[in-house]
Order: sequence, then structure tokens, then C-alpha cells
Amino acid sequence: MIKGYYHSIDTFGAVDGQGIRYVLFMAGCNLGCKFCHNPDTWERGEKFITVEEVLDDLRRYSPFYKASSGGLTVSGGEPLLQADFVASLFERCRREGIHTTVDTSGYCPPSDLKKVVSQADAVLFSIKVVNPLKHRLLTYTDNELILSNLRTAAALAPLTLRYIVIPGINDADDDISALGDLVKSLACKVPVDLLPYHTLGRAKWDNLGWPYMLTEVPDATSTEVDRVRALLAMQNIMVL
Repeated sequence: MIKGYYHSIDTFGAVDGQGIRYVLFMAGCNLGCKFCHNPDTWERGEKFITVEEVLDDLRRYSPFYKASSGGLTVSGGEPLLQADFVASLFERCRREGIHTTVDTSGYCPPSDLKKVVSQADAVLFSIKVVNPLKHRLLTYTDNELILSNLRTAAALAPLTLRYIVIPGINDADDDISALGDLVKSLACKVPVDLLPYHTLGRAKWDNLGWPYMLTEVPDATSTEVDRVRALLAMQNIMVL
């Protein structure tokens, strides 16, 4: 029986896909985003759950999900690091008519991405910045693999691109121009969901005894997010 290592569960998620959702946060991530608001999900830990246990728990709240056209979202951490478990879970959900969404950074082997996305009803795909050098400043790696996986995912399932607006880091005119070009290059029309950078997760870094790396970066204001929204709109990009 396949088991998945997980961090936590939210039975009433409202920002992780359409409708009200059961959100399973998987444990383990190897991207190392310096602005992560859930660094406590990076380690795999010892908590695990089976596909049957997830479905048994989800069924307890199914009237709320059905009434709102919601369903199950698997997030993280990075869920695609446990692709066999997530794919198996999504396959069972498909048989039971449960809408599924995977929330990913795309930093995983392409075969694992295909295995999960081919079973998913929707994808939330988060990118940090298009410029590879800036990406290395924000994470442990460049974004060549991530952008390749983004193109693959966009061709396999309905996809929403998530972009966190980080003041002075990834919101310059050339950053947003590159983002627009990326979106227009994808195989299908992809909306962009802009999220404001915030420091609410900094306490978790402190609790872990880890130095927070973006101490000089302020929370993004609505004005700064609206500016990015306008720049994308000028490029005929759909912004949620």
C-alpha cells in the first residue's frame, strides 16, 4: 500500500483551487525558496498517510466540496517528489468523481510531473521569476527544469500560473515583460494569479533557528501588485 509523507491537512481550503477544498500538504521540498512561508514543510518527517485514509477523511466533508464545485488539492512542500502516491490518489479520485488539483513549483523529474499531471483536473504552477540568475538568488537552483516542466504541464491539464510579487526582486519592468512572454509561449491560454509577498511566515524560520534571508524586503502593497497586473494586462495576459 503506497503511503505519502505529509505535513498537515486543511479540510476547508478556500484559496487552493476552485470551490471549497480538502488540502493535503505533503512533506518534503528541495527548492529552498528564501521567502517560503512554510519552511517547516521542507523535511519529510515521519507522518504518513495512505490513499484510503485520505479518501475516508475527505468523504466526511464531501457535501461541502460537491456544493461548491470543490474537491481535493495536494500541495506541499513539493507534492511531485512523491509522485507515485499523488498519482495513485488522483486516479482513485477520478474514479469517484472528485475534482483534483496539484499545487507545484515544478522542480522535479519530468517523468514524475507527467505521472501526476496526466491524472489531475487542474494545476497550480508557481514560478518565482523568469530570469535564471535571479532565480538562483531566490532558491537553490536555476529554473531551466522548472520552465521546461511548465511547458509540459500546460499541454497536459488546465493550468494557472502563480507569481508572488516580491518588491525590488522580481517586479521590475523586464521581469514582468519576460513573464508575459513566457505565458504567451505556452501551448494554451494560461491565466496568472498574482500573490503579494508577505513576511507572515518569518516566525517559522525563527522557530526553526534558520536565518531569514529577505529581511530588508517589505511586504508587497496592493499598489505594487496592481502595477504588475497592469503591465501584464498591457501584454494581453489574463490576470485573476
